[in-house]
Amino acid sequence: MNVYRYRSKVLSPVAAALLAALAFVTLPAQSAAAAEKPSISADKQEAGKGGDITVSGKGWKPGALITILICGQNMIGGTASCANSDGVAINTNDKGEFKQKVPVSEPPTACPCVIHVATVTGEKATAQIPFKVAGHPVKALPEQTSGGKLAVLAAPRLEGDSGILNWFGSPQSRKLVVTMGNLGSAPVKDPVFKVGTSHGVFSPQWEEQQWKGTIAPGQKAQVKLSVQLDAGAHGDYLVSLQYGGKVLAEQPWGVPRPWGVTLFWILLCIVVPAAVFRIGMAVVDRVRPRRKGNKPRRLTEQVTAKLPKVLKPAQITGGEHKKPRSPRRPRVEPDATASTATPENSAAATNGTGTSTTAGLPWFTPDTAPGVPAQHSAPQENRPIPPA
Repeated sequence: MNVYRYRSKVLSPVAAALLAALAFVTLPAQSAAAAEKPSISADKQEAGKGGDITVSGKGWKPGALITILICGQNMIGGTASCANSDGVAINTNDKGEFKQKVPVSEPPTACPCVIHVATVTGEKATAQIPFKVAGHPVKALPEQTSGGKLAVLAAPRLEGDSGILNWFGSPQSRKLVVTMGNLGSAPVKDPVFKVGTSHGVFSPQWEEQQWKGTIAPGQKAQVKLSVQLDAGAHGDYLVSLQYGGKVLAEQPWGVPRPWGVTLFWILLCIVVPAAVFRIGMAVVDRVRPRRKGNKPRRLTEQVTAKLPKVLKPAQITGGEHKKPRSPRRPRVEPDATASTATPENSAAATNGTGTSTTAGLPWFTPDTAPGVPAQHSAPQENRPIPPA
């Protein structure tokens, strides 16, 4: 037990000394790294469009993702005054340093120009140095307003709803409502804001809008600015508000898909092929050759045309020949004197011998009845004319 106590008493001062020496060595290095600010440098101070320069930097966070841009007007208008399409993005090494070749391009605004480097993710850090783009126009910097200073006091919001026309691809529009406050010592009259909309990784498309009104020092006001997208736009958008070269507020905007346009294309893909099919079938039915008719039917038609008019086509259908019927004779009604038994006509019905004679049948005339001798007399009026 005494040996262990002795060892612990001896080792504890030694360990404390080692820890102190290690802290003495590492703390200055950490403090020096913390004190060093991000900086950049270029191998050229002037170059023309189409050339390239080598940009170096140190003092950045190790492994940080940074962007290198050439901007005009000293980047007063933010990244909107930079050549974003020709920018370069790289990662710093373990020591927080980088060295990258960058193509020279003309920024959208006039010079004086700068080389601007900023971090994309993590802790924000920026650095810039002056640079001259040969052949690019140079203009004086805009006057900086002093006294008034606007700031956003409440979270922005979007007002408005989608209608039936938006469901069929009409441009979406909203009102960006922001509560602004004047933190300066002078009033701000008719400020000019920039409203931008961005989709995905693309940079915002800025549009200047002037708000009519005055915000006194220490006062606040509700600012409403219109925001509109292109026809058929959908997805996740970001609405940004910029004033004085600084982005004051950002508001996400989820735009629904115009399903009416999708439904229209689906119906179009169904109706058009169906209409083309119907038209094609009508054309084919008109231009195709006629089929040959049935020979027995044709023969029947020819024979029917040559037969006398007495025979009807219905009498020779099916290949059978039917004997034509003779025309019926009109029915003759019996004479009222023969059918009525009266004392006057009973005597006329007996012959001279006193024997009675049988009256003629209805379909025979009295002079042609059986047993009656033929008499040559003029025909009666009701006697039918025999057929020719």
